[in-house]
Amino acid sequence: MPKEDETFRDHISTVDEKGKRVWIFPKKPSGWFYSKRKLVSYVFLAILFIAPHIYIFDEPLLMFNIIERKFIIFGKIFWPQDMYLFALALILGVIFVIFFTIIFGRLFCGWICPQTIFMEMVFRRIEYLIDGDWTEQKKLKNSKWTKEKILKRFTKHTLFWIISFLIANTFLSYIIGARELFKIQQDPLGQHVGGLIAIVIFTSVFYGVFTWLREQVCTTICPYGRLQGVLLDANSMVVAYDEVRGESRAKIHKGEDRIAAKKGDCIDCMLCVNVCPTGIDIRNGTQLECINCTACIDACDHIMEAVHQPKGLIRFVSENGIKNKTRFQWTRRVIAYTSLLNGLLITLTVLLITRRDFDSTILRQRGTTYQVTDDGFITNIYEITVLNKTHNSYKIEIKSATEGVDLKVFKSNLTLSKEGNLNSRILLKTKENMIKGSKENVIIQIYGNGKLIETIKTKLIGPII
Repeated sequence: MPKEDETFRDHISTVDEKGKRVWIFPKKPSGWFYSKRKLVSYVFLAILFIAPHIYIFDEPLLMFNIIERKFIIFGKIFWPQDMYLFALALILGVIFVIFFTIIFGRLFCGWICPQTIFMEMVFRRIEYLIDGDWTEQKKLKNSKWTKEKILKRFTKHTLFWIISFLIANTFLSYIIGARELFKIQQDPLGQHVGGLIAIVIFTSVFYGVFTWLREQVCTTICPYGRLQGVLLDANSMVVAYDEVRGESRAKIHKGEDRIAAKKGDCIDCMLCVNVCPTGIDIRNGTQLECINCTACIDACDHIMEAVHQPKGLIRFVSENGIKNKTRFQWTRRVIAYTSLLNGLLITLTVLLITRRDFDSTILRQRGTTYQVTDDGFITNIYEITVLNKTHNSYKIEIKSATEGVDLKVFKSNLTLSKEGNLNSRILLKTKENMIKGSKENVIIQIYGNGKLIETIKTKLIGPII
């Protein structure tokens, strides 16, 4: 396309001039990159479906129970008190996405994004198996309703629905746990009508996304494609067409000297367009619809090999790499984001390592103040709460570590269950002359199974002396 013609940027490839949906029928890809994508995708799919069924210390490997505000990552339990860790992890994730995009463009979308993995490596492959390659799919779509077409449509959409149902159940197992989901599935249907309705709704959503929305999720709904415009620069590595080498494009003729004819290496076979899952022409340059899936690289390399031209007419390269033949450069922006990312990663790692297994709070019982006994002692009543983040239960003892301050627990035989809370009231007692300036610092120690697990500081109040 001539340099001055930028009209393709005024509209997306999946919508025509009248605003009507243009259905994409991509040619089935093959090649070195596609083989690697399949390997990466199947590893991630295996992790997605297997992870909820792996248990560590009788806890799921991964669970994000939003309802109970309980999160488990690699068998480690996180509660609302650990929300600062999730906030830091979220910031770290955003910085990583920005950093990754600056260097590699939208590579995440084409290789790791669940939407792309399910669409291209599951649903699209089923479609190729049942409906055939792109030309056969087009022919089937435009054909009349015959027994063969009805059978193919019924088989395909039934499989799509079943897979969507499995995906919905898998995501639910990440919320409530695989064992709890299995128990619900074994119970009579009437006991979980609401849950069944929810699963049907989520199944319908997944089915609609992979059957009807498809690439529209990447080109219209997902904001990541629009972020590229402000994140990419001339040094970002993206899937790009080498216009210096490829232009001017022209059909190939047997025995011709393309250099003498002033023709570029691109033979205008349109295969890079035909394999694109979002329907763009990569030769127009970087576009928001491009998910860097590398299908066009495999297609172009195959053609270049067939016409005895060097591979790499379409490849991972930066704009400067095409124009100036430069390699990837560590610019100030990349160095700044790298330093920030490493700093946040170190901070998060330290916080995770030093994260406490117990959290405790102590508050003066509401509506009470100090009391003076007949024998001259000052007493305060407190409410104490201990949260157990571990997988073990503990027999609890609460003691005063401040000399001259006695502690009495209102309950006997205190037990802190695994992943549970302990609530109790305690009474602190000291002589009146021990309190200076109406307040005295007190240290309270909590023992679990005879081992010190928490230390709390509070203030004992009394009359102004």
